[in-house]
Amino acid sequence: MTTSAAPPILDFSPFYGNDSEAKAKLVEEVRKCCHYNGFFQITGHRVPLELQRRVMQCSKRFFNLPLEEKLQINKNHNNFNRGYELLRSQMLEAGTGPELKEGLYIGEEIPEDHPYFLQKKLNSGPNQWPQTVSDKEEFQKTTMEYYHAVFELAKDVLGVVALTLGVESSFFEPLTEGAVATMRYLHYPAQPKDEDEKLNRGIGAHTDFGCVTLLLQDEIDGLQVLDAPSGQWLDVKPTPGAYVINLGDLFMRMANDKYKSNTHRVINKSGKERYSIPFFFSGNPDYLCECLPNCREPGESAKYPPITVQDMVTSAYKDSYGRAEKYKKELQAKNVDVGPAVTAVGA
Repeated sequence: MTTSAAPPILDFSPFYGNDSEAKAKLVEEVRKCCHYNGFFQITGHRVPLELQRRVMQCSKRFFNLPLEEKLQINKNHNNFNRGYELLRSQMLEAGTGPELKEGLYIGEEIPEDHPYFLQKKLNSGPNQWPQTVSDKEEFQKTTMEYYHAVFELAKDVLGVVALTLGVESSFFEPLTEGAVATMRYLHYPAQPKDEDEKLNRGIGAHTDFGCVTLLLQDEIDGLQVLDAPSGQWLDVKPTPGAYVINLGDLFMRMANDKYKSNTHRVINKSGKERYSIPFFFSGNPDYLCECLPNCREPGESAKYPPITVQDMVTSAYKDSYGRAEKYKKELQAKNVDVGPAVTAVGA
């Protein structure tokens, strides 16, 4: 890894092939990235570009709906994190304002008689689909086709990460079997170029909560990754077809801090609307996260006690949404108009 370099773009195709030398090179490149800042980008995966384009169009069709129609599936009307999220609902970076983004939360279809729903597992419930979006059947079909394709890619990424730890690529199957993952359609409105960056972040500086995130960007930039050694913010330029991959806090905890969950943010200074689709792979909610193989030096203890995926991610959700709610209440006490109220919800 070179200092102050944006996350490299790696060809992921050797993972699927028989060229052992190319595969070993990919594994080594991923290992270096995991140690450095936990970020890399991949091409050569199995998610078709045509599907990526179709799903991005679905996102744009949804956000073009009038606000009152989007609010019909407000995610604050349920406790399982599915549906529409208003602008300025979340606040990941203390000291900023709530974030200038709106979203649609989507996951696996979990019916109300499913054990995950009955046991109130992480983000588990039926999707809240917009009823007024154009060609709504195609909207739902494309959304779920894409969700399942990226779910499989996330398992492949964890397979490569397992190889970097010197274990079989199947090592994380207990984590990925019955896993919970949350996809978001995100829309960042255009901001005036003289807006205060500190207060008006698309997403404030943060690390992700779960195991691994796969991000699909549109053509508008705005994502920045912190280069910790230099303190510089590095722009991650959109590359057609590529995924930006980063490890989350849960994985860093399992790796005993050897692999990094790095700080990143979004500031939309383009003067244009920006869309992105992050896919947050948390894992099986009951999976007990413990120190991974080869992540401790001889005689070194695990830095963290075991914790389930459910407990780790739920706690992080409550912190970020609770922070936004507190901020708004403080402004309301000062008679400052902050727009529609939000409610912090459990994951």
